[in-house]
Amino acid sequence: MTKSELITRLAERFPQLVTKDADFAVKTILDAMGDALVQRGRVEIRGFGSFALNYRPPRVGRNPKSGDKVMVPEKYVPHFKAGKELRERVDHLESESV
Repeated sequence: MTKSELITRLAERFPQLVTKDADFAVKTILDAMGDALVQRGRVEIRGFGSFALNYRPPRVGRNPKSGDKVMVPEKYVPHFKAGKELRERVDHLESESV
């Protein structure tokens, strides 16, 4: 699902929301989640999952084109961990289709 699809579904599900308001709500939520991660925080949505940052230490990599060694700097990358309820829902769907 894309951001625009989410906005459309929100506007359809809640007729009192015009598309512009649904767009503002989605943008506000995503911005708040991004700001929390930038501040090295954690975002948890009960029943869905949590977003956190994983640290990747500096390492020596290789340029795939030339094969030369390249220093890859340390960095933080976003990581999503699905919640128990979401894992069970997905697992239940998978077992039905098999």
